Order: sequence, then structure tokens, then C-alpha cells
Amino acid sequence: MNPSLARLRRSVSWTHSQRTAWPLALAVFALGSIGVGYAKNDSTSPPASSAVDEANPLVGTAPLDRQELIGNAPPPGEPLYSGMTSPGASLPQSATEATPVNVNVDLSYPTGVAMSYYYANPTMIGFTGGGSTYGGRAAPMIMPVVGDWTMPPNYAQSYYDKASEKASPGYYAVDLATFHTRVELTATQRTSLMRFTFPESHRSNVIINLRRPGGDVEVVGDRTIRGVTTGGRVDNDADGPWFVAEFSRPFVRFGTFRANHEHQGYGIGDQDVQTDRRTVSGSYAGAYVTFDTKAGEQVLVRVAHGHSADEAEQRLRDEDPDANFDRVHAQARAAWAKLFDRVEVTGGTPKQRMLFYSTLYHSFASPRLIARKGDHFTGEDGRVQVASYDRYGPVPFWDTGRNQITLLMLLEPNVVQDIMRSELDRARERGYMDTSFHGDHAVFLYDGAWQRGIPFDYAAAYEYLRKNATDPKGPRGYLAEYMKNGWISDILPPANASPPYADGKAGAATTLEYAWDDHALADVASRLGKADDAKMFLGRAANYRNVFDPAVGFIRGRTADGKWISPFDPGEPYYNFMMKEASGWSTLWLVPHDVQGLIDLLGGRDAFNAKLDAFFSTPYQPKGICRDCTGLIGQYVQGNQPDQQAAYLYAWSGQPWKTQALARRILDEMYGSDASGYAFPGMDDQGSTSSWYVLSAMGFYPVDPASPDYILGSPIFDKVRLHMGNGKVLEIVARNNSAKNMYIQSATLNGKPWTKPWFSHADIANGATLVLTMGPEPNKAWGADPHDAPSSMSGERK
Repeated sequence: MNPSLARLRRSVSWTHSQRTAWPLALAVFALGSIGVGYAKNDSTSPPASSAVDEANPLVGTAPLDRQELIGNAPPPGEPLYSGMTSPGASLPQSATEATPVNVNVDLSYPTGVAMSYYYANPTMIGFTGGGSTYGGRAAPMIMPVVGDWTMPPNYAQSYYDKASEKASPGYYAVDLATFHTRVELTATQRTSLMRFTFPESHRSNVIINLRRPGGDVEVVGDRTIRGVTTGGRVDNDADGPWFVAEFSRPFVRFGTFRANHEHQGYGIGDQDVQTDRRTVSGSYAGAYVTFDTKAGEQVLVRVAHGHSADEAEQRLRDEDPDANFDRVHAQARAAWAKLFDRVEVTGGTPKQRMLFYSTLYHSFASPRLIARKGDHFTGEDGRVQVASYDRYGPVPFWDTGRNQITLLMLLEPNVVQDIMRSELDRARERGYMDTSFHGDHAVFLYDGAWQRGIPFDYAAAYEYLRKNATDPKGPRGYLAEYMKNGWISDILPPANASPPYADGKAGAATTLEYAWDDHALADVASRLGKADDAKMFLGRAANYRNVFDPAVGFIRGRTADGKWISPFDPGEPYYNFMMKEASGWSTLWLVPHDVQGLIDLLGGRDAFNAKLDAFFSTPYQPKGICRDCTGLIGQYVQGNQPDQQAAYLYAWSGQPWKTQALARRILDEMYGSDASGYAFPGMDDQGSTSSWYVLSAMGFYPVDPASPDYILGSPIFDKVRLHMGNGKVLEIVARNNSAKNMYIQSATLNGKPWTKPWFSHADIANGATLVLTMGPEPNKAWGADPHDAPSSMSGERK
């Protein structure tokens, strides 16, 4: 037997390494041709209404469509960035998701991430039950096809009826107009369920295949297909490289296929398809099975992954013993309802409530749960282990570390404990604490949790946080240069820096990110009684000043000899040259730990406010195109992380009423303002852009997640009741609230007058009622006193 096929006979351990205008003819065709049998066992209308019914996972799958919000993106030949969220079925933070796929990432990689779904795309190529972060790479791909089919990567595509497309937490459904077939998806923690309702046909097929890297596939009996990914990276699916797909009824015909990359021609001959063959290996290895169906007959496919075929099969038995789609859907809905019912909102428009609970849904996209307590998983060191607690995957710290982790601390502090344990154990296995993309922000998780009273062994975590910050061989890039000079230089381009220039070290932005990290690390060191470390890191936290050029009033890159990089245009966005996916305008505000220090650098409150006003009013007219820079207000970019805190900085400079107006504007213009009602300004980045909406809609935002402070904005709801994870309730009441009455006139906290444009976690930890009296004009005196400003590293407030 072929050695690769032999692997199918034994266990293998896992090595970690807008709404578009649809043509009328299509709409009529789709509505008129879908079979009448779909009413059978239909679970698209849950019997009881609750917060969970407000959520629509399609939110985030579409891009903005107003030119003034988009700017000059995207580059020619690329799609405009959406939130890149998935409308698929999953449980909170689950590594398994059953999702539709209408983006063929096997043939193209148009947006920088392997997203599975883009709202405007008119054809579906398949459905997956895998667990990779962005589902476009998940395997296997599963597609019901009636009649002729073609093997991947030229998938047998189907137009799908947008009017039939339904998504709710734990459920997705769509009618495939081309094949007159309805698809429904739901999921457990470890398994995906797909229900196909076919028309009458002797050729109702289900195609199952691995992706381009390939592997081994076997047809077992007359109900099961199993396989293992063996090519490329095998860690795309956190649940393991093996899969088992089990059908609810016997198939009458079957065969297997693979791509023949040795064939030099095109079309016929570049594929190997054989009827009745049970095993196959290679690129796009897969199998097809055929059913004889009457109109309305259903076939259920259950899919599970594992580190062996036996483990995948066991997960099917443990989590879905009776293959009951409606029961699993009800359980998934109940899991989401339990979470959503902890955040009660009253008032607002139906669209605002829909967007709120939809973004709350997407806020729980990460970190992914890798293993429940007692489950097997493979650690960073390659060892198969049994989880002694709920083990989570890496936190995307550059993204969700800025806001979502704070939301988790409020709602699920016990989950945060497990996340911190997961990060610490991963550090023990690999030698360093996780970083994420850019910066070294794991310390925000630990410092923020400590300041919010979440118990943990912080001394153990500090060992690795400190190692990250002091070992030049660790994950902080250019750390030796940062420690020596107090800043990170950038190389000059060989010709000119025609934007968007993608080379370089992002030296200025990285300096700011590290300084922010060091401030949080100084706090952790101080709490542990490590005075010398605290002094060292606090000194390094001021390094952001070393890349501020007072002559131009911006953060600016420097060459290795210390000279300012010239020419310099703060309106041009760069990907790695001086800045990180941002312009000089956007990067200027990336000093969350010392806003007062930045106020001082810019010349005091009046000068700071004038600069911030200019930021939100200067037209966006760069020569270069930044893919990530959409969702514009002047130079402000809601669609990417570097400046998403900027609207809240007026709280430090005595004009919090401007924050109130901007928060309302961003919430209104940047989310769901397109024709479909589903648009995001840019990538959600696993819950980051969603968490911005959730927190801001409730009326506050954590500018610095390592701080216990929450900066007030302007709530869009009359009342919010946040049931915190400690059993206490934070209630925010906005009296006289409306779209016009966006300005805070006065406030009370627990019945006492409140003049601060912020509150601390200590103010609400035991439960609190914050009452805001709203009006149509700003009260420019409220929150303006320098003594009422939030804290900063620079203690003097002016």
C-alpha cells in the first residue's frame, strides 16, 4: 500500500508548527424554482424572542459603499476591505465553525487574509466545518451539487438566493438556486452539522475535498468519508488535521479524485477521477457520493476533526450522538442567548439593536477555545497533552488586545483567567510570551486583569513578560536598538518612498508600541515589589518622545544616525516605513498611556485640541493607497487599529463633548451604513472592530486596556444593564436620549454628582448606576476641569 494511504489506517499526532443589486431574472428564478419541501424540519424561526434574535452574523461581511467614507481604497484589481467576518454557525470562541465559502482562496488571495465569505460575491463554492481563524482555508470543503460537477479548484459553483440567506448565532441557511438545494448549518463545540434538502434527482451529489496542499481521503462503507491533511501547514485547524464526515443515509454511488499536477496541459487530463475507488492521495484529494432523492428529502452530514481518525469519530459520538440537527441548533442558540442576556439594552432603533448584538456576537470570535478541560491537544512544544483547564489559542494582541480583552474582563473574568493560563503555558512551552503581529501587548492582558481584581499568578507571568522586553533574541523586533537608543530607526528606501512603501521597520510606530508596553510592564513590576525593574520600564515608557519631531508636530521616523527622515508627509499611509499600516496623522495619537504627555509635547490643551480638531477635519488626499484605511473622518481611520482610540482623547483636553459627538458619528456612519446594512469599515480582526462598537454603543471605551479607566462617550441606548462576571450589575441610564440629544449635560454615579468624563473599574466593581442626562447642545463645562481628566503617566495636568 502507498505509505501515504497507510496513514489512513493509524493515528497521526498533530505537529503544531452591499447588498448588491441582484438581477431580477435571477431573483425570480431563485424564488420560483426552490423546492416546496423546505418547510420540513425548518428551524429558521426560533419560537421565543430574546436578545439573541437581534443578532445577524452577516454583519461585517460587506464593505462600506459611500465614497467619502472609503477614500482612495482599494488598489486597482483588489476588492474593498469588509470586516471579513464569517456568517457561519459556531459557539462562543469555538475553534469549530460551519461556514459558507464564496471566496476561492485556492486560486487567489485578494485581501491579505484567507476569508471565506464576501457579501457581494454571487456564487457559492462550498461549505466548511473546519476551525481555522479565517475559514477560507479550512478543510474539508463540502458542496451539494445536483447533476454535473467539476473538481477543485474549479469548483461547481452555484448562484445563491440572497433573499433566502438567513444567519443567526449558531445557524446559517441559504438556497442554492443553481442546484435547487437548501443548505443549513449548525455546530457544537467540536462538530459541524450540514443539512442538505435536495430536489428530486438521481444525481444528488455531495463533493468533499481537501485543499491545495492535499492529503489522504478514504470512503468507508456507505456512510462515511475520512481523511487527513498532510501537505502544507497542518495547524490551520486547531482541532487537528484529521476529519470524519458521516452521512445520515447510505449513498448509492461514490468515487474519489485528486489533481494531477504532473500533467502539463489544460482541462482534460489534469485531474484523476475514478468511480468506486475508495482511497486517494494528493492535492485536492477528495471523494464524491451520490444519492437518489425525492423533492424535499434531506441528507445530514456530520463533520468532526481530530488528531487521529479515532479521535474525530469519538467527538462525533460525544457531542452529537443522535445526529439531531434541530436539537444541536437549539443548543447553540441557547448558548449564545445565555451570553447575550447578560447585556440588556433598552431604546435605540431596531437597526442599532441589531448592530449591537451582531457586533457582540463577533466580539467572541477570539481567542479560540482549543481544548476543554480533559481534552487532548498539542502544545507549542509538540507534545500531546490533556488539558487541565479550558485551553485557548493565542490572543491577537495588536487587535483585540486594545479593547476586546477588556470586554471579556467585564463579562467573563473566569474565562480571562483561563486565557491568561493558556498564554502563560504557551510561554513556558516556547520560551517567550506570545506577541501579535506588531508590538508586544500581552502585558495589557495581565496588567489590565490585575487592576480589575482578577486573581492570577502574576509573578509567574511577569518572568516571561520581562523576558520579552529584555531579551534581544526574543519576539520583540529591533529590541537591542530600542534599548540602546530609546527608539527604532528606519532604513531609507533605495529610490524614493513612493507610498504605500511596504519595506522598512515601522520604526517610529514600533517605538510607540513598545513604550506603551513598557508602561504597563512598569506597573506590573511595581505591584510585584520589583522597584528597579519598575523604574527601568517607566523610563522606557517615555521613549515615544524620542520619535516626536517638534518642528513638524508629528511622530516621525529617524535614520540610524538620528536624523529625521525627509521628505515627510504626515498624510501619506505606509505599511512598514516609519509607521505601521497608518499615516503620520494616525500614528500621532498612539500614546494611550501618556495622553497628558502628548498634550505637553503639542503645546498644551488648546494646541492639542486644535491638532485633534484638524485630525478629524483635514481632507484625506494621499497619493498612496492604504488597503486598511477606510472608514474615514478627515484623517481618522476607523477601519484599522492605530488611531481607534483618538475620538476619546478629548476627555484629557477638557472637551469631552467632542468625544460624545464623534462617538455617535462613528457608530452611525461606519457600521451598517451601506445598502446591505451589514458593512464594517475594515477588518474585524477577530473581534476588535466589533468590540469598538459594543463598548462605544454602551457609552464608554478603554483607551488604555492596561489601565482600569473607562472613558465616557455617548450611549445610543436609553438604558444598558451589564451583568458583570462577578454577579454585579452596571446600569447606564441615558435620560432624554435621542439621535439629537447626544451630549451629556450632567451625570450622577450611584446618586452622587459625577463631573468626570470617565470612571474607573473600582467605581463599578461592586455594581453601579450611572445616570447621564442628555441634551441637544454640548455642556462645555461638564468634564472640562483639568482635575477631572483621566490619569496619565505624566502626572501634571494643564
